Amino acid sequence: MSWTLKVRDKFSAAHYLREYKGKCEKVHGHTFEVEVAVGARELDRTGIGFDFTGIKKALAAVLPDHTLLNEAFPFNPSAENLARHFYGELKKSYPVESVTVWESEDASATYSESD
Repeated sequence: MSWTLKVRDKFSAAHYLREYKGKCEKVHGHTFEVEVAVGARELDRTGIGFDFTGIKKALAAVLPDHTLLNEAFPFNPSAENLARHFYGELKKSYPVESVTVWESEDASATYSESD
């Protein structure tokens, strides 16, 4: 038996995609939405796997709000690379199953280490 807990948060940032041919090679911004899924194998005595408040706090701490992502990270800040980066950071504190980064309401990238 297991549970998947999910929390979401948003951040606003600008970026550009190096070596990309198209409009996204120019600086532009998004209000990104990030969803993290955390696995729980058991519940505590109150019936909780992990406190949502703690997961939300950990997620908020890794989000680079109001920054130029190209200056904040050593990698090309695509949705795919951002999802992988946030996964790695959150995995230090929680058993993360996946991280999804939404650049818009209809475009996202999900990173997980399961096949």
